[in-house]
Amino acid sequence: MYKVDLNCDMGESFGNFIVGNDEVLLDYITSANIACGSHAGDPSTMKKTVRKALEKNVAVGAHPGLPDLQGFGRREINISPEEAYDLVVYQIGALQAFVKSEGGALQHVKPHGALFNMAAKDAKLAEAIAEAVYKVEPELILFGLAGAELVKAGKRIGLRTANEVFSDRTYQHDGTLTARSEKNALINDHETATGQVIRMIKENKVKTVQGRDIPIQAETVCIHGDGGSALEFARSIPEALKKAGIEVEPIGKFLER
Repeated sequence: MYKVDLNCDMGESFGNFIVGNDEVLLDYITSANIACGSHAGDPSTMKKTVRKALEKNVAVGAHPGLPDLQGFGRREINISPEEAYDLVVYQIGALQAFVKSEGGALQHVKPHGALFNMAAKDAKLAEAIAEAVYKVEPELILFGLAGAELVKAGKRIGLRTANEVFSDRTYQHDGTLTARSEKNALINDHETATGQVIRMIKENKVKTVQGRDIPIQAETVCIHGDGGSALEFARSIPEALKKAGIEVEPIGKFLER
């Protein structure tokens, strides 16, 4: 039996949980990556998002980002590994406190936006982030771009890691995501998206924008909640996975030590 986790970035608003598709999306995913107040989110939003995720039995993860509210954490900022370590420890701690206060336990950490993409390529930055996660709680699972530097760093330090793939993004020949500034970066057709996901899970392959297959490992699939077709994607992907014989459950339930 094939198994996979479905994750989504959440709590990326201010002052009120019910923004966009978050509450509805929780019915279709198994892991929620909750913003920690740096690229988005604030204490009230963090608390409300954590509470709602736990009510719906969705596993909770910290979603630390660069300190860039205006750019939504998607603009690269030249930070040192030490600064990255501090940012990640600080943000995990904030979200972890809300999870504990609501009677839950933190499952994972997934860096956001530019920090995620920078750590996919920069080995020293990846190592600093992995060390931050490990020192806060070595049982946490570190999400990273499939096969990239962050996953490698997590494995080296002794963390469980989850190779993340994307339902609505295209890939380059080196396994990185196509930059959002490129016109072919996003997949807007849900049938194309579900087909890509199923193939990544069952065949461990993805077709790049250059037209050739590359190997890929899919343990958790990201469904973005801020796109125009987010709800359509969220509803269609679990149903398509079930039909393809793929079981969906939180990553912490099936990922081996």
